[in-house]
Amino acid sequence: MHIVFKQLFISGAIGMAFISGASAAPLNVVTSFSIIDDFARQVGGDRVTVKSIVPANGDAHAYEPKPADVIALKRADLVLVNGLQFDTFMQRLAKSSETKAPVVEVTKGIEPLKNAEDEHGHGGEPAHDDHDHDHGHEHDHGEYDPHAWQSVPNAMIYVKNIADALCKVDSAGCESYKANASAYTQKLQALHESVKAAFSALPKDKRTLITSHDAFGYLGAAYGLTLLAPEGTSSATEATAADVAAIIRQIREDKGSAVFMENISNPALIKQIAAEGNVAVGGKLYSDALSGPDAPASTYLKMMQYNADTITKAILKK
Repeated sequence: MHIVFKQLFISGAIGMAFISGASAAPLNVVTSFSIIDDFARQVGGDRVTVKSIVPANGDAHAYEPKPADVIALKRADLVLVNGLQFDTFMQRLAKSSETKAPVVEVTKGIEPLKNAEDEHGHGGEPAHDDHDHDHGHEHDHGEYDPHAWQSVPNAMIYVKNIADALCKVDSAGCESYKANASAYTQKLQALHESVKAAFSALPKDKRTLITSHDAFGYLGAAYGLTLLAPEGTSSATEATAADVAAIIRQIREDKGSAVFMENISNPALIKQIAAEGNVAVGGKLYSDALSGPDAPASTYLKMMQYNADTITKAILKK
């Protein structure tokens, strides 16, 4: 009798433990925009639910928070932001929501590039203080370029920072987060080698790219490209007529190898530059946001490979 009772007790205890474990709510993680959203999903796995405030194809530079965003932060267990003054609206959201969740900048440990507003940004060269524009680039993003994810080695730092942040709020899942981060970092390393090989194949004198806004400085610095943009590091910054004329002049002098639209920007300006410079638009690049699920840049891995393929195809067919 005692043995039967003991077996029933043990079976019941195991059952209760199983139910308790199975019904444990996943961690609520809120991210500022879609690229960090993807990183958080890769690292968090099935222990997290992730919500991005700025949706796929959305422009974080121009995003206006909604009442639902305040609720999302209030319910969050962890908030992940880019930092480097890219997503400053998240600080306002955190304050208005009175969230108790830690707000973690995932660019910690990355060596930021100076805003290269003097030459419209090319591959991360430092800005010169004696070149004065009325663009408000410095006002928009401060001293540094915030688009650090455009370098795959930097993406590996994002992933480590996210794993560390998840471990702090969910120590029970830390081994899982570290394992996921390690597996994903291996994929990032393979991506880095693929992108590096693609750009290394380009002729040395055909590595100057023109995009709408200056979002690809880290790509240039990591892979030996020169980036020109009529707008600054914020897509909300309007280009002046002098900026546009300078870019067109460089294209006519054969200093611009290819012209590209961006998924977050109005294509009209790039089309104008291409027409006046008498060059074809090389395609659309994904800069500050992933695409939707049915487009070619729905994850970070796909986005970076797609951008590399689009750039190399446009230059090599010239």
